[in-house]
Amino acid sequence: MPRLHPTIILFFILFTLVLRAQKKPNVVVVLVDDLGLGDVSYYRKAHSDTIIVETPAIDALAKNGAVFTNAHAPAALCAPSRYAIMTGNHCYRSDAPWGVWGSYEKSPIKENQLTLSKLMKQAGYQTAFFGKWHIGGDFLKKDDPNTIYRGPRNKPELDVDIKKIVGGGPRYRGFDYALSFQAGIQDVPYAVYEDNDMMPLAKDSKITYISQTKMDKIGVKLDKAEGLGDSNWNPHDMGPLLVKKAMDYIDANAHKDRPFFMYYSALAVHLPHTPTDELNGIKIAGTTPSKHLDLVKELDVQIQILIDTLKKQGIYDDTIIMLTSDNGGLLRKNTLKSGHRPSDIYRGGKNQAYEGGNRVPFIVSWNNHFKHQINESPVLGLDIMATLAELNHIEISADQALDSSSLLPLLENETEDLDRVIYTQSVTGKEVMLIKDGFKLILQVDKSDKSNHTQTPIALFNLNDNPGELEAHNLITNAQYQPKIKELATLYHATRKSGRPTASRFVNN
Repeated sequence: MPRLHPTIILFFILFTLVLRAQKKPNVVVVLVDDLGLGDVSYYRKAHSDTIIVETPAIDALAKNGAVFTNAHAPAALCAPSRYAIMTGNHCYRSDAPWGVWGSYEKSPIKENQLTLSKLMKQAGYQTAFFGKWHIGGDFLKKDDPNTIYRGPRNKPELDVDIKKIVGGGPRYRGFDYALSFQAGIQDVPYAVYEDNDMMPLAKDSKITYISQTKMDKIGVKLDKAEGLGDSNWNPHDMGPLLVKKAMDYIDANAHKDRPFFMYYSALAVHLPHTPTDELNGIKIAGTTPSKHLDLVKELDVQIQILIDTLKKQGIYDDTIIMLTSDNGGLLRKNTLKSGHRPSDIYRGGKNQAYEGGNRVPFIVSWNNHFKHQINESPVLGLDIMATLAELNHIEISADQALDSSSLLPLLENETEDLDRVIYTQSVTGKEVMLIKDGFKLILQVDKSDKSNHTQTPIALFNLNDNPGELEAHNLITNAQYQPKIKELATLYHATRKSGRPTASRFVNN
């Protein structure tokens, strides 16, 4: 057999090295449900020596990457935040600015709207969704298979065929593969969907009515309404199922020609708090002061499993991991009694207008690429869109992702700060919040005005010297700060009325 000329061998070696150098990194975005800043021990240790529950896996990501200490969820409640993170648009640009809460409601994401998955497909990625969707979807009516079911929320919905998602789910919004829970573990349908089809949880699974009486037998208190689901539904098992399917996906796609984009939308740490007994050889249930904190521990073990799987496949160094939360932490009695502080030093928690409602962890790790840093720039969860766009040299069109700023210059240490106005909102209380240069204005939206155009300033805090938003230092009636209130209110109204982008897509352009 003739031997290859050394020049040819050298050419193939160089060609292989060039291909490897040009291959894009895999991307894993982890969106956690109800994880507060203080739930991550890395963040909590900055202000306290009392750590009730350690999160070693998440802490390791933080120590190896960029840690944003002034990061905000787009809203203080999950559903509107999920729309904003997926599209790069503020919640108010949605047809349902306060959120789409029912699995059988119409998705607020338009078919022609850019999503993270569509962006990454455009960049040449294979795309996969795992976990809680909570951005609406289409199911057919049982008694009329030609009609999409739309029904009331928080009451039993029985005239719906839950066997198949026919629109509005992750497969219809740009994901090549999906293992989805349409409302997480908190609401109907109590079922798991692989791609668009209901995935039986056991060989004898059938569609049945999931009642509180049925759940009492397995120690589960339903968070929302009774309704249809898989007869083998047990939320204690859903976290392990989710991470197992994600592991399988990584194993199957680690060395394909195209890199993968995984959106891992964790079920933890939302109610009902149903930790598994054991995961990855680690005891979970009953090992912390509350079931809530058991789930924080379970979440961290899931992250460790994902990291270990990437390392086992030899692709950890070639994978960007972004981790954040959809809103602030939960203020549960047993958790607080233990001394744990889900919101760290900040006031309030989930669904509140105070910082504890929307101040969240935000960590970006890419081993040997992004240097460790602690960054105080104001950022938002919806900035993931523009960051991934710039990373892939994709220019976002003028009518898409209007509020997303690229964080790549911060991650690559090209700039130390991002000049940014933070706009966010609560939900049930219908407050909106604007933060500029550390001054935070809270406006109360008139609940009788369905246009959401009537707002009244109700609080002004200087977060620079009052990060805990102590009410004694509410500046709303202080004569000295009336010009500041007017300035921020004018900025808010101008932003809403203009319809133009509120953020530069690439801050280093």
